[in-house]
Amino acid sequence: MTKFDLTSEERAGLFRMLIPELESYYSNTSELRVTPPLDPDEIRKVVRMADFNHPENINDAVRKIIDSLRNYIVHTPHPRYYGLFNPRPNFPSVVADLLTAAFNPQLAAWSHSPFAAEVENYLISEFGRKVGFPSEETDGVFATGGAEANITAVLCALNNAIPGFANEGLFSLKARPVIYCSSEAHHSVIRAARTSGLGKDSVRMIDADAKGAVRPDILEKSVLSDRSEGYLPFMVIGTAGTTGTGSIDDLHGLASVAQRHSLWYHIDAAWGGAAVLNPETRKWVSGIEKADSVIIDVHKWLSVPMSSSMFITRHREILGKTFRITTDYMPKDAEKLEITDAYTHSIQWSRRFIGLKLYLSLMVFGWRGYSEIIEHQTEMGNLLRKVLRENGWIVINHTPLPLVCFTDEKHKSDPSFTRNISEKIIRSGEAWVSVYPVNGISAIRACITNYNTSPEDINALVKSVNKARIEIIGG
Repeated sequence: MTKFDLTSEERAGLFRMLIPELESYYSNTSELRVTPPLDPDEIRKVVRMADFNHPENINDAVRKIIDSLRNYIVHTPHPRYYGLFNPRPNFPSVVADLLTAAFNPQLAAWSHSPFAAEVENYLISEFGRKVGFPSEETDGVFATGGAEANITAVLCALNNAIPGFANEGLFSLKARPVIYCSSEAHHSVIRAARTSGLGKDSVRMIDADAKGAVRPDILEKSVLSDRSEGYLPFMVIGTAGTTGTGSIDDLHGLASVAQRHSLWYHIDAAWGGAAVLNPETRKWVSGIEKADSVIIDVHKWLSVPMSSSMFITRHREILGKTFRITTDYMPKDAEKLEITDAYTHSIQWSRRFIGLKLYLSLMVFGWRGYSEIIEHQTEMGNLLRKVLRENGWIVINHTPLPLVCFTDEKHKSDPSFTRNISEKIIRSGEAWVSVYPVNGISAIRACITNYNTSPEDINALVKSVNKARIEIIGG
């Protein structure tokens, strides 16, 4: 039915209305409150004003949605959003998502979208080279996010360690498999254990040291102890940039343990992996090249719309071994060509063109553009540490990445102090920060996620926390 297309005049009119609205938001995000007032009744009332028994004009409907998004979301593209790796998307990546939606390529079968499939293959190859994997052995796949990418890693590690796992599953196990990671690792590791059928108890979360990193000697003791008790250690997961404190594990040390005990070595570099794109920050993740697999979330430090991740491995056959399947109904147009159909290569079957937003961004800005953005955000992180210390705050996390956990020395034993400051700032709409415990001390957590965050924004944040501190303790 052409009714679903709208008419040419309706589409043109919508674009004439929509583009200025989007341009206004994109240009003036910094003028908005960072956070919305949280009134569930009011928000539900606005949502339920849509009466599906009485359709309305497309322009009116879109205006209502734009107004609601402007009023009732945390504006993660705001330069004073210091949050959970939700960046401002660069504009070419926004355009890429529009193109993807309009053309709607289906990447399950290579022959349906050969250009799109080869774009993603090219990106995996290029990022594998940046990580340090041998180009002739590198393989990988785009995922919907870091959780899917980490599940992919666990499944690949299982199929690497346990012959027959792909067909026999848990019935092929002669002993309970064990995964090792930091107590600061992302909880998607636990989700991966649960969804793969291993269960949470198969994950050994090794206590992190005072700097938030796993000690390789403690890891090795745990591996040896488990082996002696009849368990089957099969995987070590290192983290390059933990969510809470930005800590980076001893990637070389973990690699040595994994190699000595023939364990699959995976690095969750969802955020910190982008450091490989800058010569100065590359050394922070030295050892990443020793991994069997790595994940990098494109929607974090690479500044594109939610959500996108890359799973990259140095073992060319492992994805096929883990996911390959044949069906009669999938297209056979390219079966005589040397290609890989994505549905045989990953958890996903039907697939969106996830990689275009990164591909177009690199076409426009290149490696140098990304290197400069990483350098800028790192500088803003260093500036935030400096200004906080000048204003009587103490920084209590240890990372070179632009993530700062801080508190007041006199009130570090009072968890309500930082919680109250965070709540005051969020309610004010001036910024978004969170609270995270660091070595038992409740800290305010501020992460530089936006390439437009400037010294003025840093000073504004410190001014806000100073004001909140005075309101709470006086003086």
